Amino acid sequence: MKRKLILLTALFLLVPGLVFSDTVSFRVGYFIPRGQSDLWEMEFEQMTFNKSNYQNTNFCFSYEYFLARQISVVIGIDSYSKNKVGNYIGYVGYTFEEGDFAFPEEYYVGDWVPSHVFSVSITPIQLSLKLTPMGRQDKIIPYVGGGVGLYIWTVRLQGDMVDFSDEWSFEDPDLGDVPIFPVWPTDAREENKIAFGYHVFGGIMIPFARRITLDAQFKYNRAEGTFKDAFEGFEPFDLGGYQISVGINYWF
Repeated sequence: MKRKLILLTALFLLVPGLVFSDTVSFRVGYFIPRGQSDLWEMEFEQMTFNKSNYQNTNFCFSYEYFLARQISVVIGIDSYSKNKVGNYIGYVGYTFEEGDFAFPEEYYVGDWVPSHVFSVSITPIQLSLKLTPMGRQDKIIPYVGGGVGLYIWTVRLQGDMVDFSDEWSFEDPDLGDVPIFPVWPTDAREENKIAFGYHVFGGIMIPFARRITLDAQFKYNRAEGTFKDAFEGFEPFDLGGYQISVGINYWF
């Protein structure tokens, strides 16, 4: 609910400006997360999914107000969401009176495979300064820019969690003492949190009608979200990434 209210408020603030707006843009993008904090890295090391599985399409909307011939202010909203089911690499599960345990797959077949869903959602609301060094009258219009943003984010882990910090020993008649680990059901989440970050971008616009241009853009985002509830002990979560997008600008 908190995230929806913030998005609705941002859109409400944009609507009055559309009467006097200079450009409205709609783009489809492809977001590639950096994934360089310890929770990301732990998931990629332990589970059967990897960083490339969290690349995903996203949608972008922005309103641009011209300050001068070569300078404008841009307010934009992007979106990114991805969830993936993964199995623990190298482990199978058995259930005993003491609970569920993960056994090494190289020695055991198991009754089931420990697995969970890892979900990430990032919605930046960004304020940018955009420069078009060659003006806006050419057939190809390059631009660069950057600014700051408010990032609304959610992280959720739902399913089995193998506790590698709590090692048990299983007495196997053939192998001797085999290290095993308890498996706990979990539904850990940090929902609709807010972080602040920055971004830089560059691209080109190509006019093809009187008020419409094609727009191709590359953007780099940098932000970190601090865990306060379910993922205590982890370092700040990397919300940054690379975004490639194409779309249409409508000039008023």
